[in-house]
Amino acid sequence: MPRHSFDRIIHHRQVCDHLQVDEHDLVLRNATYRAFVELGRAPTAREISRITGSTVDETEASWRRSHEAHALVLQPGTTEIRMANPFSAVPTDHRVNAAGRWWYANCAWDAFGICAALHVDGRIEASCPDCGEILGVEVRDEHPTDASLLFHCLVPASSWWKDIVFT
Repeated sequence: MPRHSFDRIIHHRQVCDHLQVDEHDLVLRNATYRAFVELGRAPTAREISRITGSTVDETEASWRRSHEAHALVLQPGTTEIRMANPFSAVPTDHRVNAAGRWWYANCAWDAFGICAALHVDGRIEASCPDCGEILGVEVRDEHPTDASLLFHCLVPASSWWKDIVFT
């Protein structure tokens, strides 16, 4: 194995060890995702606190740790949720009709992830970044009905978290 690959693995392990998420954080994270799906929007820290019996401060601290661990994304300078992948708390160009409602996805890839996370069929709509034409694809039995579509990333996967909102 090349030395730079080994160094990268060691650095990743050090980062992961530093960002250990405890059992309480997992409970809060699971409650957050469950509430997002039930509400059809990002929950507030107060709502999650009521659900879990935690304080608002404990919930916000947990969300900050989850943000640092790339488990969710907070709005800059706040403890409000922007992304709970694959769900977006803000409008985007990637909409998914699934489980009886419309959802926003963070990107085309996450749009498929919404159907997968909800374990349902759905319809994904996005606009072509080149011409603005609406692109639509159905997801049935965990597969897109149009296999000819391509997903293209402008940013290499190794750089996504440098600016995950742009990515």
